[in-house]
Amino acid sequence: MALRILVVEDHAALRRVICAALQRRAEFAISEAADGLEAVRKIEELQPDVVLLDVNLPQMNGFEVAKQIPALAAQARLLFMSQESAPDIVREAFALGAHGYIHKMSLGSELLPALDAVLAGGRFVSRSVAVREPRETPVARRHEMVFCRDDAVTVDACAHFIGAALKAGDGALTILTEAQRALLLQRLRTDGVAIDAAIARGTWLSLDLDAAPDATQFLQAVHSVRDAVARTGKARPRVAACGGRAGQMWATGRTDEAIEAEAFCNDLPQDVDILCTYPVPYDEDDPALAHICAGHTAVAVC
Repeated sequence: MALRILVVEDHAALRRVICAALQRRAEFAISEAADGLEAVRKIEELQPDVVLLDVNLPQMNGFEVAKQIPALAAQARLLFMSQESAPDIVREAFALGAHGYIHKMSLGSELLPALDAVLAGGRFVSRSVAVREPRETPVARRHEMVFCRDDAVTVDACAHFIGAALKAGDGALTILTEAQRALLLQRLRTDGVAIDAAIARGTWLSLDLDAAPDATQFLQAVHSVRDAVARTGKARPRVAACGGRAGQMWATGRTDEAIEAEAFCNDLPQDVDILCTYPVPYDEDDPALAHICAGHTAVAVC
């Protein structure tokens, strides 16, 4: 099957040169757009495998187009091309989900290598573009706990927790019942979170709360989500995980198992944030529960 490539460039002469270079590869099926609005329409219509996108476009600039791609064609890989080489511009491109960035001065030699790299699941940045990540203060890991009176409250807490992570370009992992998961998906869509695009990219995964606990499966899921976020170009990906595994254990009298589950969460890497949901009512005088609460960075009752 041919690989569908949409070339979005407003300068007709340059667009012809780019398309001619791509047409040398028999496996490429090439389409064109000359402005941002036309690009949005063709992305939805053609479902391209790669969008080769200029930054400075009439009608709608390339960054605005990029924001719409996850909802229009979640499988599309995004490769920016621009005369701009400022580090802030390049970082913004990758923050919007780009898989590559070609400086237009290098198009002649780097176009096909860049396409090969992103199609293989990698990342490409022109050698002439120096991207220096800003220094960041290390982010403290969150391990929070919330007592929820029903499924609606549980879903609300999880939606806030992982919705914020997904909107920031990070990953999410949930451990919920099937009913809770369905409610969560509906809530995230209502909140404007691009959850369907996250599912397609693998930056959101869900495990079944009613299945037997499996630490290996959970760690594999964390690594899978983190890797999927890294493929979007984010330099320091984080994973937000929420669910009621430990809470379920505690509520059914398996207190020792709940304590072990919380200790397991505390041993996770620092880039994994955890929200543990527990049922109410609860006994404030329960020493085991007091011990569990003390192991969290924040505790709330909803």
